[in-house]
Amino acid sequence: MHQDPYPTTSEEPSAIVQEYLNKVSIDEPLPVDQLESIRQQVKQLLIEKNAVIVAHYYTDPLIQALAEETGGVVADSLEMARFGSKHSADRLIVAGVKFMGETAKILTPNKTVLMPTLEATCSLDVGCPADEFTDFCDQHPDRTVVVYANTSAQVKARADWVVTSSIAVDVVDHLDALGEKIIWAPDKYLGAYVQKQTGADMLMWDGSCIVHEEFKAKGISDLKQVHEDCAILVHPESPQSVIDIADVVGSTSQLIAAAKNLSQQRLIVATDQGIFYKMQQAAPEKELIIAPTGGSGATCRSCANCPWMGMNSLQNLLQCLQQGSGEITVDTRVAKLATTALDRMMTFKQTP
Repeated sequence: MHQDPYPTTSEEPSAIVQEYLNKVSIDEPLPVDQLESIRQQVKQLLIEKNAVIVAHYYTDPLIQALAEETGGVVADSLEMARFGSKHSADRLIVAGVKFMGETAKILTPNKTVLMPTLEATCSLDVGCPADEFTDFCDQHPDRTVVVYANTSAQVKARADWVVTSSIAVDVVDHLDALGEKIIWAPDKYLGAYVQKQTGADMLMWDGSCIVHEEFKAKGISDLKQVHEDCAILVHPESPQSVIDIADVVGSTSQLIAAAKNLSQQRLIVATDQGIFYKMQQAAPEKELIIAPTGGSGATCRSCANCPWMGMNSLQNLLQCLQQGSGEITVDTRVAKLATTALDRMMTFKQTP
């Protein structure tokens, strides 16, 4: 059953997130000739240092293209983790946000894991402090702890399972079939979606994604009236009212697959518009329209673009290769505890 009120941190999550947003600094765009020079330098250094780029769908299309051109991968967080753990490179360059770099380091402790910037975080991560989450879990020792991948290594260390949005429903359905009651963290919207799909007994943490929370059902519905023949694609981190009007609800990889397979030629997409790079590759004949956002409040900076994903640039990617900067380290004890939950994520078999 869904239980209210949500547990909260000692400081309001929005205040914590705003503090981090105030620190966001995104590199200014460079002229084309300078970008090409950086691209060539990165390509050479990747060879010299036996490194590979592992990039998320939400990063700059220039980074996504470079990852593909150099034998790396552009993927969701689950496939990023799988690719990095299997690749023979000595160095993984993780273009994304910090929890992705931590996951890569935990799963491949023998590799050097670098990030273009260590300042790139996630509102879900910062809104779920490890000490307060641990205290909350300790108050409910009878529950299985399931945390979303968008969490710190310390939170993963307290969890029994880590999931991504692509496997969340299947994992919770599996646990519910075993009669287990669940603590879910940190995204309350994704948690509510999973609970509705599975009927599981879930106690929710109060967290949200500043990008997906800004999508508004009314604005999307109004846009569909203009494009009546379109389909609406929604990430389950969105509010329930947005999910309710969707034609497809799914993870980033699932939405890309849907874009390819749907018959509609116009698609309204309610997730970070960085996904358009791979989505357009999958469905080159489709017209992609970014869903409108609320655009109000402090988080309007993030509308349809994660500000922390935007901190990854070709400039700081080159710098991390040149200087070895942005190295990810994870405490050995924390890594050992987190490995159990992450291994369950990596080996879980989804239903067909």
